[in-house]
Amino acid sequence: MSFNNIFPDKIYFSIGEVSEMFEVNASMIRYWEKEFDILKPAKNKKGNRLFTRQDLENIKIIYHLVKERGFTLQGAKDKLSSNKEDVVKSKEVTESLEKIKKFLIEIKNEL
Repeated sequence: MSFNNIFPDKIYFSIGEVSEMFEVNASMIRYWEKEFDILKPAKNKKGNRLFTRQDLENIKIIYHLVKERGFTLQGAKDKLSSNKEDVVKSKEVTESLEKIKKFLIEIKNEL
């Protein structure tokens, strides 16, 4: 998921937009914010969360661990604290493979 292509001019994203992007409840995003140190959105004067592109990348990592790989929250926290770079590389490889799979399926359907 490339946020630059979807929202090229946006700097901040609301929690509603973020929850739609990841197809999870806003309450889950708030819960992850409490549980994971890497997720620290800014807040405006009203207290509304303002997520940056870096926050979105961090949510993407958390989502990958918890929703796609099936880690518990504690397992995901442990994995991130022990080797965040490994998690990021793994997520990138998974995304690349998904793109290749989608491309191959499109080619198959055209034959």
